[in-house]
Amino acid sequence: MEPLSRYDSLVDDPAAFHAACDRPLPSVVRVNDIKATPDRVRQAFEEAGVEFEAIGWHDGLFRLGEGESPGNSWPFVHGWVYGQEEVSAVPALALDPRSGERVLDCCAAPGSKTTQVAARMDDRGLLVGNDNDLGRLSALRSNAERCGVTNLVVTRQDARNFSLKPFSGEPFDRALVDAPCSCEGTVRKNPDAVESWSLDHVEGVAGVQKGLLGRSIEVTRPGGTVVYSTCTFAPEENEAVLQHAIETHDCRLVEFDIPLQSSPGVTEWKDETFDSSMQRAKRIYPHHNDTGGFFCAKLEVEG
Repeated sequence: MEPLSRYDSLVDDPAAFHAACDRPLPSVVRVNDIKATPDRVRQAFEEAGVEFEAIGWHDGLFRLGEGESPGNSWPFVHGWVYGQEEVSAVPALALDPRSGERVLDCCAAPGSKTTQVAARMDDRGLLVGNDNDLGRLSALRSNAERCGVTNLVVTRQDARNFSLKPFSGEPFDRALVDAPCSCEGTVRKNPDAVESWSLDHVEGVAGVQKGLLGRSIEVTRPGGTVVYSTCTFAPEENEAVLQHAIETHDCRLVEFDIPLQSSPGVTEWKDETFDSSMQRAKRIYPHHNDTGGFFCAKLEVEG
């Protein structure tokens, strides 16, 4: 797990950080509000003999007992719940979409955040779920159908060149950029994320991330919201990408609250210095909340 040692200077307790990264990740499900309520899911799990416990910071999340699988219960089959990593629920909360709005999820497949956004929109308005991987798009369609999502339009584009032509050329109110990344924060469920780690990959994917975030800002109206998130600790993929965005586009980082312990974004890394507004971003480390690792930032489009 040597790659993670490069972040020891960023965390408050490196020993606890590494210990948490070595532990298995708890299995979590999110209640799909389109089809069920937390109370209905609690009752269903109890009747089915599924071991679970409520997660304090979000009444729609449940941690399952050891050995329990999200897909092995009838509430999952009927679309009442979605197997989703706990910290993965943060971007949709930061995005805060409203019923009737136009929302873009530019890297949507396989659909955990997309279906969550749809539920927060009360399944009304326009939600565009885009991805450029045909196989993953099949999973997105399947998951959306299981969850009863009806306001979703699925597109297959390279989001770095996303076209508004199919949508009357009108910009979106909000956009979510849950970018492909080096996935270091998923090490608790995917040890390969660090075993195959390379700085070349980090730097290469950062270029893709800059393109995704830049185009998402361009297709969002002035005053609109863009949320950028990754499951990596690398400042090259987080703060450096945001720095590029605020230097090349009319946008600014804004404050937002999440009910989880987090650390602010960093303003210095190696030989780079970032804008002080990076402190408005959130770094979520595994040892703080017994979750995976995550990064999330909220931007307001200006102009």
